[in-house]
Amino acid sequence: MSIDATHGSARASRKRPTARSSAAPCASEPSCAAAARSAPIGESNGAAASSSSAAVGELAAAPRRASAGGAAAAAAAAGGALGRVYGPGLEARLLRDGEWVDSAAASFVDVRCPASQEVVARVPETTQEEMDAAIAGARAAFPAWRETPVSQRARVLLRLQDAINSHMDDLAALVTREQGKTLADARGDVFRGLEVVEHMVSAPTLMMGEYVEGVSKGIDTYSIRQPLGVTAGICPFNFPAMIPLWMLPTAVATGNTFVMKPSEKCPGVAMVLADLAQQAGLPPGVLQVVHGSHGPVNGIMEHPDVKAVSFVGSTPTGKYLAEKGAQNDKRVQANMGAKNHAVVMPDCDLEQAANAMAGAAFGAAGQRCMALSVAVVVGDETRVQEVAAAVAERGAPLRLGAGADEGTDIGPVISPAAKARIEELISEGEAKGARVLLDGRGSHVPGYPEGNFVGPTLLTGVTQDMDCYKEEIFGPVLVVLRADSLDDAIAMVNRCPYANGSAIFSTSGAAARKFQTEIDGGMVGINVPIPVPLPFFSFTGNKDSFAGENNFYGKMGVNFFTRTKTVTAAWKDDFMTRTSVAGVGT
Repeated sequence: MSIDATHGSARASRKRPTARSSAAPCASEPSCAAAARSAPIGESNGAAASSSSAAVGELAAAPRRASAGGAAAAAAAAGGALGRVYGPGLEARLLRDGEWVDSAAASFVDVRCPASQEVVARVPETTQEEMDAAIAGARAAFPAWRETPVSQRARVLLRLQDAINSHMDDLAALVTREQGKTLADARGDVFRGLEVVEHMVSAPTLMMGEYVEGVSKGIDTYSIRQPLGVTAGICPFNFPAMIPLWMLPTAVATGNTFVMKPSEKCPGVAMVLADLAQQAGLPPGVLQVVHGSHGPVNGIMEHPDVKAVSFVGSTPTGKYLAEKGAQNDKRVQANMGAKNHAVVMPDCDLEQAANAMAGAAFGAAGQRCMALSVAVVVGDETRVQEVAAAVAERGAPLRLGAGADEGTDIGPVISPAAKARIEELISEGEAKGARVLLDGRGSHVPGYPEGNFVGPTLLTGVTQDMDCYKEEIFGPVLVVLRADSLDDAIAMVNRCPYANGSAIFSTSGAAARKFQTEIDGGMVGINVPIPVPLPFFSFTGNKDSFAGENNFYGKMGVNFFTRTKTVTAAWKDDFMTRTSVAGVGT
């Protein structure tokens, strides 16, 4: 089974004798495959006499190791960057004014490989003094960075783009080691972030204002876009490479300085990306890295020098941050939870729709805010069962395993708590009358007895009062409901408090147009299950899926990290004449 990297559609290519797995991972883009022979992270491209394959192999093997020492050896194999960002005890370091330094924190969070529960790193709870120092450093670096020509800032991103491409496989291996997703899916994680880097190379164009000559006699009016100052990003665990790259390039290309807090569950790849940005020419202080959970987050939100905060995570946390931002006079953009629906019309191409829904529902272990979690089948009960059976048939052969193991279609979910919650919601639906057509509970993978594995799950007979329908599951679970008509289906989708993305599968242009017009979802897919736009558009969630002002990347992202200043200028001819005469007489 393979899956389209952009849109999540699965294409069956083989059958395997297991019912315990999920949709195939994101396939790597052609450019990712071309980067398979890259230098170890931290080396220059010219030093690539040996390929990264050894480093990748060491990182990929890390989940099988039983000791922290083994993980440390794997980390050392990746080259210079990991040796800088992690200390000898696998403790994540802080980036302060261009230098990686050990934290003075008294409290640490364990980073555990989701497949084995092995401790692969430790994350400090950044102290308030360290937070203040990071923000002060970013504030001090801002004036010079703001005055750096935008073309020079863009060239830093060009070099960062080259570095990410060169180390694609190493970065993906690090994602897999700490987050658990398959290597192919991890490459997709890095690649989708890389696309934002590439787009923000166009910052000189994206920051253009507007100009009107002669708004009145001798008067012109024009607008300019200017950076805000110190900005910050609070990153999630599910896309540990992509989301930092949604934030960082847009913030620094527009002239801001940036304080990044990676996920405490999988910080490694974000730190390595920060190190690559330093090597690409980002001046000391422009980028600071802090760590931790609740305390550091509040430290960012309450600090008066932080002007804007970008966040991706749960709806309760996003709403809390939006409220804190309003209280503390700072901008907030918060991508939050989702419950994405697909409406399946009677006239759709069932083969195409089933492939697409299997990939979108089960891929990435369902741990993405754009995962397809609800299918609304328009038609009678026979049609519902036909659609459900087609999706289940494509989910059943998929194989669970450690992300780095060959043949794995789906890796583990992030934690034992996440696994328990997913299984509880499945059981709740079953207890209330739903039929479990494909059951991923109790999944086990040989060699990984402690792994957080949940196989693909499909429930029919689901009703809107069930928690498995109302709550974001964030696992490889698809629930199926029935609607009598397209109008009924649209009304059902619009009653949902979440509105990230919605899709319709149909061969009718009229039905598709009606759907895109009337649906509340911020992003709409027409025969596309995961309608995530490329970065020259913006990621546009609505309702409980987004809080704050201006969405991520694209023009809205540039707007978020800049303010508009409007200038009205008068240069009168008689003023110039008087100045000229006065000059001659002196």
